Amino acid sequence: MFATLLAMPAACQPTGMPQPAAPGDGALQMIVVTTADWDAVDATLQRYERGAPDQAWRAVGTAIPAAVGRTGLAWGTGIHPDPGIAGPVKREGDGKAPAGIFRLSSAFGYAPAAETGWIRLPYVQTDAGIECVDDSRSRFYNRRVARDTIPQPDWTSHEELRRNDELYRWGVWVDHNSDPPAPMGGSCIFLHVWAVPGAATSGCTAMAESDLRQLLAWLDPRARPVLVQLPAAQHGTLRGAWRLP
Repeated sequence: MFATLLAMPAACQPTGMPQPAAPGDGALQMIVVTTADWDAVDATLQRYERGAPDQAWRAVGTAIPAAVGRTGLAWGTGIHPDPGIAGPVKREGDGKAPAGIFRLSSAFGYAPAAETGWIRLPYVQTDAGIECVDDSRSRFYNRRVARDTIPQPDWTSHEELRRNDELYRWGVWVDHNSDPPAPMGGSCIFLHVWAVPGAATSGCTAMAESDLRQLLAWLDPRARPVLVQLPAAQHGTLRGAWRLP
């Protein structure tokens, strides 16, 4: 459980007291995913951007449908502080997508790098040897690895990043539980293509391939992009303190 966060509302700050930094304050691109509640699978995704950290967020394009984990959302480990709000906590294998604020660091997919000049995030072409380790006992837990480069693999389970379907044809790595990974804290969280419209995931966030390609073309590492995922009520509660759009 999260401890209670005691914070003075911004409106009550004494004159001249600097407002504390909010998570994601340096970001110039933000993806906001909201669900109806902690257990909901259906989600809405909206992109936002701004020219400088002191400017207001402005919406980019229209909101699109997305889907989260098969059991909804749970508080994850990202760049957000303890929110002081009760809710489920993300654990390995729980079928929940992480709630909070997370950096988006890289992209991956089936296409050769030479064909992805339209993607600005660092890109990794996946093949049959590229895996994400979800065995929390491994020293490579929650890491993307090339199996043939590891002399003695110490994991018994992993996520194949080159599948026989289209789910990971395009993907964005979500920096959840990554610095460093806490055992059983949840692993291998991505933005990826959904199996069919509205289909739940094992803990990732999925959408139509056309929407994901548009998102990938927009993401710019120089803009320090972040993903915000929250149930609607929690988004409303934290919007001011976290300075969210």
